Amino acid sequence: MHIHILGICGTFMGGLAVLARNAGHTVTGCDAGVYPPMSTQLEAQGITLIEGWGVEQLDLKPDLFVVGNVVTRGNPLMEEILNRGLPYTSGPQWLGEHVLNGKWVLAVAGTHGKTTTTSMLTWLLEDAGMNPGFLIGGVPLNFGVSARLTDSSFFVIEADEYDTAFFDKRSKFVHYRPRTAVLNNLEFDHADIFADLAAIETQFHHLVRTVPGIGRVVSNGREAALDRVLTRGCWSEVERFGVDGGWQALPAEDGVAIDERFAVYHNGERVGVVDWQVQGEHNRMNAIAAIAAARHIGVPPAQAAKSLSTFRNVKRRMEVRGSVDGVTVYDDFAHHPTAIHTTVAGLRTRIGRGENGKRARILAVLEPRSNTMKLGVMKAQLPASLVDADLVFGYGAPAGKDALGWNLAEALAPMGDKAQAFNDIDTLVKSVVAAARPGDQVLVMSNGGFGGVHQKLLDALSARPTAQARGVA
Repeated sequence: MHIHILGICGTFMGGLAVLARNAGHTVTGCDAGVYPPMSTQLEAQGITLIEGWGVEQLDLKPDLFVVGNVVTRGNPLMEEILNRGLPYTSGPQWLGEHVLNGKWVLAVAGTHGKTTTTSMLTWLLEDAGMNPGFLIGGVPLNFGVSARLTDSSFFVIEADEYDTAFFDKRSKFVHYRPRTAVLNNLEFDHADIFADLAAIETQFHHLVRTVPGIGRVVSNGREAALDRVLTRGCWSEVERFGVDGGWQALPAEDGVAIDERFAVYHNGERVGVVDWQVQGEHNRMNAIAAIAAARHIGVPPAQAAKSLSTFRNVKRRMEVRGSVDGVTVYDDFAHHPTAIHTTVAGLRTRIGRGENGKRARILAVLEPRSNTMKLGVMKAQLPASLVDADLVFGYGAPAGKDALGWNLAEALAPMGDKAQAFNDIDTLVKSVVAAARPGDQVLVMSNGGFGGVHQKLLDALSARPTAQARGVA
């Protein structure tokens, strides 16, 4: 089959293209932005990419057009597909029918931690010799690719609640029909398509309704929203994590930091110990959710806990981009206030206090560019989410599709002199570099490319005199 993918350079659709190519299909695609690294990754798979939405692409005469949710009515190529009555479907529907059908699907849903938890779960199955297929909304460092098709009976997928396509406003995950479903957490997000939290809860309930009676739902027991979802009806076994009587992450021994070593308990019984380098309470919750899900297909919890010692996390999750003159620059995908808070708090826990009892400083560099943040729905939550940072440098694009519809400086004003707002990246970089001193941790947070600010920071730090030359102790 020849499929032509509209919106191929998105994380999900790009992963789908790789899976289709691995399955032996001829794959071509188009997007409004065809550039590295996604373009080079896809071209390496033998996938022809076309820039833009020109109607001449119909001359390719594919058997089917697969449409990503970036495509809207008014798109010239889509309009001509509709006018000619040509066959089309959504990415999630094609995936469900052509890849996931017949597989034991393990799906990870939730507002936060989907990519990390999906990567953990995939690694637990891989380390157990199960050779799972997977599709993840990021690049897990244990694999180096975001998608893989194998002959295994098991397939692990990041289950996104965002809408499927312009003609199918259900969440993507209703097409996946998992036998094992992880519900990581649930709060309001995607304000561009959901009116309120109740609307998202309804979509999560649709997912729960697709899990078979022999399936299992692994749910965060601390989340009232998920309890409401399950109360609306659940026909599968439910296991909860993060609460007494379920799966828990507890200190392994007295005097040992729980961030470095923790014990896994199930129903009050100690079933494994995790030694690893991944920080934060949120990641311990991700870990016990993954261990619980892996147990459903036969991976012993003790073995799964041991496997996590070799888990290498995901690109853009507290990824160190470089260190210059004692200043370390990180890249992180955090963009929702809750994710921002947990990311900054996790780094604070990791670095603790600096030398000679001095507090190590965190310089947070933030670009609020998700659709929810651009609408300003959560702007009032930003100051509280950044409370563990010592200095905050916010960037709001002055124009274009990433421009904010609200005043970033006003939103950060409650932080006083601790925070500054910029609408020019180069000016922001100069301010960060002027403030940075040895021992500082520069934490860059955005769900986009942020204008290459990471490398600009590193280059600017390299160009300035060393701390010794500046007389800085």
